[in-house]
Amino acid sequence: MKKIVALTGAGISAESGLATFRDSGGLWEGYRVEDVATPEAWHRNPALVLEFYNERRKTALQASPNRGHEILAELQKDFDVTIITQNVDDLHERAGSQNVIHLHGSLFESRSTFNPSLVYKINGWQLNLGDKCEKGSQLRPNIVWFGEMVPMMEVASQVASQADLFLVVGTSLVVYPAAGLIHDVPTDVPIYIVDPKIPDVRQTPNLHFIAEKASVGMEMVRKLILKN
Repeated sequence: MKKIVALTGAGISAESGLATFRDSGGLWEGYRVEDVATPEAWHRNPALVLEFYNERRKTALQASPNRGHEILAELQKDFDVTIITQNVDDLHERAGSQNVIHLHGSLFESRSTFNPSLVYKINGWQLNLGDKCEKGSQLRPNIVWFGEMVPMMEVASQVASQADLFLVVGTSLVVYPAAGLIHDVPTDVPIYIVDPKIPDVRQTPNLHFIAEKASVGMEMVRKLILKN
């Protein structure tokens, strides 16, 4: 069974109504990224950071997977599919995708500020000051903030190198290190890029551009790859 690896970004979640800060002048639902998505923000005002992610979690719970998510899940019938997502929501899982790597963490997990390996599921949408891990330290969102290392990059790089077909869906390919995954794909492997704004990666071999949003573009991709 051929292996499809799909790198997905904010564009696919945007179709489900989840806002992206890059489309709003550096603001994310009215917040400056520096105030809510950095280690410095956490140390400066943890209550604000928790409030921000509580609202994002609440909004994500109300969202539903769109056709782009569903098609990626349906491809599992004919291919071995791994999703590498930059998104922190769970829409891929709710659409039915079985193998999802979250590069930037998960909205629906918390982790200990004492020991990052202590990770817990969040039931509902609230994580508050005073919520502590078993070691007694405050829990923080299990999110990779700007300025932090991306612990799943090595795994994602290895998966990308094993692809028989590589998809890039709803991402501008400007956020590193995730954007560099396209260079881990073997040079003879077809790469389909689905986004209304085609990124400037034309020096990469075997590219196929589909300038559409995820729900439309993935229908086109599915027809192409099932025909071959």
